[in-house]
Amino acid sequence: MDRQREYVLRTVEERGVRLVRLWFTDVLGQLKSFAISPAELENAFEEGMRFDGSAIDGFSRIQESDVLARPDARTFELLPWHERDETSARMFCDLTTLDGTPFAGDPRQVLRRNLDNARERGYSFFVAPEMEFFYFGSGDPSQPLEPLDTGGYFDLTTADVSSDLRKKTIHHLEAMGIPVEYSFHEDSPSQHEIDLRYTDALSMADNVMTFRLVVRETAMEQGVYATFMPKPLTGVQGSGMHTHLSLFEGDSNVFHDPGDDHPLSKTGQAFVAGLLHHAAEITAVTNQLVNSYKRLIVGTEAPSHITWAQNHRAALVRVPMQKPGKESGVRIEYRSPDPACNPYLAYSVLLAAGLKGIDEGYTLPDEATSFLDLSPAERHAAGVKDLPQSLSEALDAMEGSTLVREALGDHIFEWFLRNKRAEWADYKAQVTPFELARYLPTW
Repeated sequence: MDRQREYVLRTVEERGVRLVRLWFTDVLGQLKSFAISPAELENAFEEGMRFDGSAIDGFSRIQESDVLARPDARTFELLPWHERDETSARMFCDLTTLDGTPFAGDPRQVLRRNLDNARERGYSFFVAPEMEFFYFGSGDPSQPLEPLDTGGYFDLTTADVSSDLRKKTIHHLEAMGIPVEYSFHEDSPSQHEIDLRYTDALSMADNVMTFRLVVRETAMEQGVYATFMPKPLTGVQGSGMHTHLSLFEGDSNVFHDPGDDHPLSKTGQAFVAGLLHHAAEITAVTNQLVNSYKRLIVGTEAPSHITWAQNHRAALVRVPMQKPGKESGVRIEYRSPDPACNPYLAYSVLLAAGLKGIDEGYTLPDEATSFLDLSPAERHAAGVKDLPQSLSEALDAMEGSTLVREALGDHIFEWFLRNKRAEWADYKAQVTPFELARYLPTW
């Protein structure tokens, strides 16, 4: 770490960096930042930078407001855009109390704690998200949304601004050390996907936070608006954050067993069983908005039932088939999360659910291959359970979950429930255009 700090100090001097932005997130996953001058860097590394945590939702009560932001030198990157023609850089921070104890309201510290729990069992947790989002002409909610193109899945939109935006976005991401695996036009008009190359869960959560800012900043440079709202348009697919998960023991992928005909090892089966068993409980975290549940509906590729399959894309958990000779790279894909989630908390509950399955020896249910062809009554008789169909249902399931409480800690668990209950109450009090159009003419 000392060597990394020396690298940061040297780079700041050599590159003429004028501002260093210290980043962290609130409980909902909103990126927060304040800037320091290079002269403050050494003090920031040694003592942390003190700020009033009570000013940010979910952080501190007034009587315990002060926290320290301690920059993680390993996350130092130059920002690929210039602010007032000045070079700036950023680092993510871990938040602590004044005595150095990890702060219970810091999502990054929550994920660190869950990764430490996995490490005590000998495991390392790796993830790779598929980030979907929309471009629109503006972000004014009082005006109709204006898609930039009418393309569909994998369309080559060479003549429109969207392709150029994706290309510029990828250049900015790679300049910040975030490798991209794929990018393409998604199913809906003006919807796009950029897949990030897998890495450890903490680095990836940092990457997701950076990714969302880069996408928006690049769009803003071109005079358009990018959104990670899960379902901004009616009648088309919403945006997901399908996440590929891997668990390693040293250099060995524990989801793979070369001597078993099953696509997953016994450990992998138990991990998936844990995800399925606790799926309803963790959905409020992986899908935290009222709008999230407009995406998770029957008849779309988004999952609405708690099932697993190898090839069925509507399953909640998918085990992608591997290329011949690449079987040791087996992974699982959890398909319900959307890109508006807090990645630190989402990865925490996914890991906790999977490890619970391993610890308790959960049994993996049968693969679901044709459940969409069944009626609701037949699915129920077959034991197929539904994901929560609203934020309210998801919060009910979360509230009774010991697993989620332990994964998030009491501080964030209680605050999250209060905040999201208030969001649901605000939503229920609104009269929507749908209601006016449907009921006003006849009632």
